[in-house]
Amino acid sequence: MAGTKAFACLAFVLALSGCANSGAKHALRVGSKNFTEQVVLGEIIAQHLEHRLHQPVERRLNLGGTLLAHEALTNGQIDLYPEYTGTALAAVLKQSLNNDPSAVLAAVRSAYASRFHIDWLDPLGIDDSFAMVISGAAARARKLNTLTDAASSGQSWTLGVGYEFEQRADGLAALNKAYNLRWNGSPKTMDLGLLYKALEQGQVTMIAANATDGLLSKMDLKLLDDDKHAFPPYQVCILAREDSLRGTPGLREALSELSGKFTNQRMQELNFEVDGRHRPVAEVAAGFLKQVGL
Repeated sequence: MAGTKAFACLAFVLALSGCANSGAKHALRVGSKNFTEQVVLGEIIAQHLEHRLHQPVERRLNLGGTLLAHEALTNGQIDLYPEYTGTALAAVLKQSLNNDPSAVLAAVRSAYASRFHIDWLDPLGIDDSFAMVISGAAARARKLNTLTDAASSGQSWTLGVGYEFEQRADGLAALNKAYNLRWNGSPKTMDLGLLYKALEQGQVTMIAANATDGLLSKMDLKLLDDDKHAFPPYQVCILAREDSLRGTPGLREALSELSGKFTNQRMQELNFEVDGRHRPVAEVAAGFLKQVGL
């Protein structure tokens, strides 16, 4: 009988332990895509949550491209990450392009909530559109200010792009639909971090960059105005799983504190601190949070 009682007590203790383990919550997992701006934003979000929630946050930064980050979020491998409205509209939802920032945000919010149970928080303040960039010398020599100017100049351009731009509906296809640009063969595809060096060295004569790239304000470059609005808006928002927001007290409120705290110019500066000055991402993120009072 004593042995039976001892066994019963042990079983009860193990059952309680199992219940405790099954109810244990994992650390919040913050993800990002695989380029500087995303990694910087991911680190800012992670540090801010650690400060506000007083709990460890796991970084799963530099995951890969849009579809990999999206899959990680929908599969529960991460709880949240920063995303761009136009990218979600075109690359994930495969919906028609739209130039109205409010309409695009409303569309992705509705679709993500119903299809994926994911919330889009309010925009951070960044609109990181594709930026078609040429050298400052070429722009001055031919008096080029817009993409229409570049198309009507008679010049054939050698285009450098990142891996996603050539494939996405809101990338090269949208550009070619809006402008009759002449190309020297197929685009040269490379890592985003190599585009500016390729332009500087003359390997390409135009690149598909991003409006918040740190080098845009540091090199002799010309960002050609998208005067026909080929590209949709790309407001940056934090995407978070609904179950993570419900299950973590204070998470939504903490994330909302980051909304509106950024500008394109400030994001350019943060990107340059990492890419141009080679400062550690964690140090740059901490400096930003201190500067904005978080």
